This record gives sequence, structure tokens and C-alpha cells, in this order.
Amino acid sequence: MNYTFDFEPVFAAWPTLVGGVIGTLKMSSLSMVFGLSLGIVFMLMRMSKQPALRTIAIGYIELIRNTPILVQVFFVFFGMPALGIRLSGEQAAILAMTLNCAAYAAEIVRGGVQSIRPGQIEAGRALGMHTLDIYRFVIFRPAIRAVYPALCSQFILMMLNSSLMSSVSAEELTYFAQTLDAQTFRSFEIYLTLGVIYLTLSQFFSIALGAIGRVYFSYPVK
Repeated sequence: MNYTFDFEPVFAAWPTLVGGVIGTLKMSSLSMVFGLSLGIVFMLMRMSKQPALRTIAIGYIELIRNTPILVQVFFVFFGMPALGIRLSGEQAAILAMTLNCAAYAAEIVRGGVQSIRPGQIEAGRALGMHTLDIYRFVIFRPAIRAVYPALCSQFILMMLNSSLMSSVSAEELTYFAQTLDAQTFRSFEIYLTLGVIYLTLSQFFSIALGAIGRVYFSYPVK
């Protein structure tokens, strides 16, 4: 093997890679926040007594969960201009990731809500709690606690899937790595470093989100 390893171009490009990490975290965080919010809406529709709302929610969830996220971002970026909607690569990436996250979050949160025993809701009503307080403290907070690990895994998966957004020139970590590869032709060194960065990010957020969960959901289960 005559290949000579040279990581100097990678080290020289650290500011660019750090900018890519920031772009990845920005897109992933926004997509998770928007996706979770939209997912709760679809979860409520999915559990509604109105057949039309249930049908819309089920159709959306099944459509998103049974198609690749790469196809979804291609549809948003290349397909929606036919409807007169043109988005930048970053905007298309955030929208596609949000829509994807919403479908999975809806099912995750629905599982948590369905784990709440009806007696707990009745107890809240018996105590004279307002309907909003019942939803906040009796239903949603225990439900989120039950599914918090799954939501954390979804965030990490969303962050890793953001690497696919380079296909529409969204300026995130993989996009900058591909640009650097085209300039230096140091594919082995660049993609090895890229893998290490993603692994580090995944481990960091796994530990950090776990610590947040232990603090925020530290009250005892009844």
C-alpha cells in the first residue's frame, strides 16, 4: 500500500468543520423543536374522536414513516418549486426534517399518553384542577417522562440524518466535508474525521440529554 496518510489538510480546515458542526446542530435543534410541536398536534388529531382528523393524521404518519427522508427532502427542494414554492437548501432541509420528525414524535408521544391511567385524570378532575393543568401536569409531563429516552434517540437520529441534507447543498457538516474532499482529495482522512465527529456528537448528546432527564424527571413515580 503506497498511500501516505496526511491529516494536515483536515487540521487546517478545522474552522470550516466547526462551522459545519454549528450548522448541523442548528438544523437538528430547530427540526426537533418544530417537529415535536407539530407531532403533538398530529398526536391529538390521531387520538381525536373526529374520523376526518384521525384519517388525516394516520395518513400523514404512515406516508412519512414509510418513505425515505432523502426522498422527502428531494420532494421539498426539487418538487415544491412546481407549486411556486422555492426554498434554499437549508430551508428545505429544516422543513423536510421537521415533517419527518413530526410523524415519529406523534407516535412516540401517543404511546406515552396512552400509558397514563384514566384514574389519574379522574383524580385531577376530582381535585378541581383546570383542564389545561390536567393536560400539563397529569397527562403530558408524565407522558413525556415515559417516552423521554425515545425522544432523545429521535433527536440523535435526526442529527445523524442531517448528513443527508448535503444532497441539497444545505450547509452542514457533511456538506463542508465533501467540499473539503473535492479540494484536497484526502477522502480517507476527511471521512474518518467526519465519522469521529458524528460519534463524539452522538455520545455527548446521549450523556447530556440523559443528565437533563434525570434532573427534570427526578420526581418519584406513583
